[in-house]
Amino acid sequence: MKTTIEKNFQVDEPIDKVWEYLSDPAKIVTCVPGASLTDTIDEDNYKGEVSLKFGPVKAKYNGQITFQERDKDNYKMQLLGKGLDSKGKGSADMLMNGVLVEKGGQTDVTCTMEVTITGMLAQFGSRLINDVSGSVFDQFVKNFRAKLAGEEVDNTLSAGSMIKGMFGKK
Repeated sequence: MKTTIEKNFQVDEPIDKVWEYLSDPAKIVTCVPGASLTDTIDEDNYKGEVSLKFGPVKAKYNGQITFQERDKDNYKMQLLGKGLDSKGKGSADMLMNGVLVEKGGQTDVTCTMEVTITGMLAQFGSRLINDVSGSVFDQFVKNFRAKLAGEEVDNTLSAGSMIKGMFGKK
């Protein structure tokens, strides 16, 4: 199953500060719900894991993130993420393009992600994956803004309550 997700958000911080955080996996990983870095291969390649809960289904992926482009002059980046389900029953790949634009002291961040999922999670379909991805992204933005402000972040997120809500269960 393949889906494209486009997101945009604004941050009340100068573009250079936003770039410094977004282009440094060690600084940004704590903003991503369920994510952690496990190894630095080199300045462009990192290993890590992501764990989420989708209703009754728990998913844990071990994988690698590669910066394919990090253009500070134009504030553009491209990341390729590849992960394998820890039980060997599926995979998730993501190609993300990010662009930063400064507007009146604020920074506008635009992300386009192509996500391909195989295995058990693919059975949920693109609508549900888009909704869950939206919740994960919203939590990331909240955490990112908090981190830039020097506040604590909570990188835990269970998509289970959102899924129950979608199916009318409480």
